[in-house]
Amino acid sequence: MKLNKFASFTSIAAASVIAFSTLTSGAYAQEDDEVVIKIGASPAPHAEILEEAAKILEEEGIVLDISVINDYVTPNRLLYEEELDANFFQHIPFLDNDNETNDYDLVNLGPVHIEPIAVYSQDYESITDLPDGATILVSNNVADEGRILSFFLDEGLIEIEEGIEIQDARFEDITENPHNFDFNNNSAPELLVNLYEYNEGDVTIINSNFAIDGDLNPVEDSIAIEDGDSPYVNVIAVRNGDEEREELVRLLEVLQSEEIQTFIEETYDGAVIPVDDTDDDEDEEAEDDEEATEDDGGETEEDTEDEEDEE
Repeated sequence: MKLNKFASFTSIAAASVIAFSTLTSGAYAQEDDEVVIKIGASPAPHAEILEEAAKILEEEGIVLDISVINDYVTPNRLLYEEELDANFFQHIPFLDNDNETNDYDLVNLGPVHIEPIAVYSQDYESITDLPDGATILVSNNVADEGRILSFFLDEGLIEIEEGIEIQDARFEDITENPHNFDFNNNSAPELLVNLYEYNEGDVTIINSNFAIDGDLNPVEDSIAIEDGDSPYVNVIAVRNGDEEREELVRLLEVLQSEEIQTFIEETYDGAVIPVDDTDDDEDEEAEDDEEATEDDGGETEEDTEDEEDEE
């Protein structure tokens, strides 16, 4: 087992939690006829994606005032305190957990991309190569515990309590751990790249935004990476009641546009995966149409099949 230098990073964590800087997109942000959106974001890829979107919005008279925030605590607090209009750094399980823990009233405006979480090791080429008692360094983000456990569940290395959905699973739900893996979740997520570089654990599991910011390539440098159909999609969050604000709706439309999706694909080469929300919209429309048909007394496909069976 490792972690001989682990304590040395505590002071770094305290400094990282409060560090953020501001980037203002558009030279005319102070003009009276401009609409300004104050948004908090992680450095990479979130702020980088927003800077690209800002070029499009600028032509429409919308200016993004981007606060680059290096931790997972500050963005929701600033949004709740009305210091920001929106933020862009988190997935839905994290947002739900933060709302419940801190009594916030923040909502998901819409999805933008997925950042597959990945497993890194300097000593092993596969999770199945890990020795008994291996130290697994992970973040202290409770909302990510299920996706971390999924790597080991998929390989048959652990078992969790029956009936628990993987996105709701926690380390305490492990019922079988025959290899005595030590899931060490004492680290702030922004410290994990440093811990990996110092080889403090047998493996380190790092969110892609911090990996990219630390010059790691999640696709090429990891020994395992989350599937692209992960439910942990990163979203734009706003205060409850602001979902219909025109400038925020337009921001989301631009972030989901083909131009920004192409930028994400070409810039991050699989380490960040854009979300195509049109499929969900089409599914919802189809469901609405089917419900309307049933309400009107119309015949659905299932009704037709039942009639054929009766004949």
